[in-house]
Amino acid sequence: MPSTYTTNAGIELPANGEQSATWGNTVNENMTIIDRLTNGVGSISLSGVTHTLTTSDGAVSDGHYKVLVLGGSPSGTNTVTISPNDAQHIYIIKNNTGQTALFTQGTGTNVSILSNTSKIIYADGAGNGASVVDLTGSLDLGSLIVAGTIVTATGAELNIMDGVTSTTAEINKLDGFTGDVNDLNYAKDLRATGVTTDEFDVLDGITATTAEINYVDGVTSNIQTQINNVTTNATLTTPTLTSPLTVTGGTQSWTVTAAGTNLTFAYNGTNVLRVDSSGNVIASGDITTNGTIS
Repeated sequence: MPSTYTTNAGIELPANGEQSATWGNTVNENMTIIDRLTNGVGSISLSGVTHTLTTSDGAVSDGHYKVLVLGGSPSGTNTVTISPNDAQHIYIIKNNTGQTALFTQGTGTNVSILSNTSKIIYADGAGNGASVVDLTGSLDLGSLIVAGTIVTATGAELNIMDGVTSTTAEINKLDGFTGDVNDLNYAKDLRATGVTTDEFDVLDGITATTAEINYVDGVTSNIQTQINNVTTNATLTTPTLTSPLTVTGGTQSWTVTAAGTNLTFAYNGTNVLRVDSSGNVIASGDITTNGTIS
């Protein structure tokens, strides 16, 4: 009766009474296979874009290794097919190829392992529809240590970063920011109004106070142009005063009124002097000529 083989590892099972005087060879081969299955580390050299990882019945093969260290010089993403597709396997894989290694067994799901990364994968051996599953993708860790540092953030806190596309330089712009969410919302609201970064940058270096900036309130044209026009175009003319003209000092008030041909001077509301266009003078008091005004 011929030997049979275990489903997943292909270990030979000699029939009862078979292999007389030679069974030791089979046992030794099986022990080597078991050694690979439990602690074996195999170096697998990849080339091109395809590779077949075979587990052979009754013979030591690369598919028996527990740990696979991928090397070689593949020309691109290398598809590693686990064969046969009806054998279950768990592999620890370290990819040193410089390219992505994609592990497949059937038409089900596959697992991609990026260069310089490691994963634990499970091939379910389901035949033509077999899948390869990434066991490290859903590990439930009590704690996580990265480069000797314990990660204390919760899963929810880490998930806040999900979808973030900012660069390190962009995140570093927040370094030293002491504002709160309201301050950030002000900036958001300003942007919603159409204010651009370049427009904000115009304010860089301004040391003026609010009062000084308010001096330009209502200005509708270039201030320097207006100043230049005053300097170059101004023509000095004899001023025209609006009648009546009132001059006050303390409780004293003088009013000068031009009406018709008369110019009338009033003190505290009482007319005291009038001069007409002919030079005639009418005064309510005395008139002194050739006197001295102190």
